[in-house]
Amino acid sequence: MNTVYIALGSNINPRSAYLNQAIDNLRLSEHIFVISYSPIYETEPVGYLEQENFLNMVIEIETSLEPLDLLNYCKGIEKKIGRKRGVRWGPRVIDLDILLYNQENIRTEQLIVPHPRMHERAFVLIPLKDVNPSLNIPSLNKSVASVLDEVTTQEKKGVYKWYPSNGENE
Repeated sequence: MNTVYIALGSNINPRSAYLNQAIDNLRLSEHIFVISYSPIYETEPVGYLEQENFLNMVIEIETSLEPLDLLNYCKGIEKKIGRKRGVRWGPRVIDLDILLYNQENIRTEQLIVPHPRMHERAFVLIPLKDVNPSLNIPSLNKSVASVLDEVTTQEKKGVYKWYPSNGENE
């Protein structure tokens, strides 16, 4: 089995329902087992700023799927839930990004692992640290916790634990 960390994000309502649908769809595969997941964080957009805040989280899975097969399965989930590709870093119903696949460095036309920008993004590192703070990022040969320490305070300010308002899911 392969140990994989996947980042999930959504900023089109109902955001948390889309995160849950993605996890449920991952669980439908006989080749994927969800091991653990982080709390959900509300985060300010990065890149394209004229959009709503995101809900982000990270999950750990075990899978027998090879990296590109897992990528295709994740893209299928995005399509099934209703993602339409548009503005880069723009609004999205759901986004699933493979962050780490075992301790492998993978570089193909379709997939780069470790995710090439994960070390810059507090909205990825904070939930990843919740799941496994001592996890090594092979391209940097540093733990998630030590990489997060290097992220600016300003970047971390835009990441907050999310709690449903009035006990309702959003």
